[in-house]
Amino acid sequence: MNGRGECKGYVGSPGLTNDLSLSDAIGSGTVQVVKNHPDWPNPYNGITEIKSGEVDEDIGVYLATSEQRSCALAAATSINGILCTSAGGYLVEQLPGCEETTMKQVETNLQQLVEQDGGDRLPTNLLLSGVTPKKLAEMLLEGLEMQPLQQLEPSLVCGCSDAKLIRSLRLLPKEEVEELIANEEQIEARCEFCGTVYRMGPEEVREKMAAATGDPSKDDP
Repeated sequence: MNGRGECKGYVGSPGLTNDLSLSDAIGSGTVQVVKNHPDWPNPYNGITEIKSGEVDEDIGVYLATSEQRSCALAAATSINGILCTSAGGYLVEQLPGCEETTMKQVETNLQQLVEQDGGDRLPTNLLLSGVTPKKLAEMLLEGLEMQPLQQLEPSLVCGCSDAKLIRSLRLLPKEEVEELIANEEQIEARCEFCGTVYRMGPEEVREKMAAATGDPSKDDP
């Protein structure tokens, strides 16, 4: 996801059965986060081990271990068959200089939030009852004069294009590309994020590769 709320993603193992628990489905591995900013000389890379397989718990471990951030975090989903009926969560972080009275107020609000949700997968029930992200934030920060700074509605936006197919071909040795063109009636590629299929004939591939400029290894993937 970028700063405009545009996001994309794909499921690595779409064939998982419904009788698997979340921790079994996630399995072992690591939580890896890469963050970048125009003012940073290098990206920030953080990595921690997956401990429980519960998304919010393992992200909480990452924040505490890799970034040394003190926070309250919860995330959950509600699944009906193969459909996700709700998904959401919250992250409240304690910043430097936070007053003790503010911390106590947030702790009180968190306890009330747990009681209002009434379930074991906070904040699933609140989301199912129609509580919006803004309302959830108001409940968490009640009594602290919350002022929303920005609201974004996430949207699925994929940056795939036929130009990126050509870029991928340009990264291969020329003899491999020629062999591929000679053996196939058309070059076909499917975007793993949005499912769009791109097809090009041999002549079109040759024309686009001949017209391409720059170093494909340095182009934005």
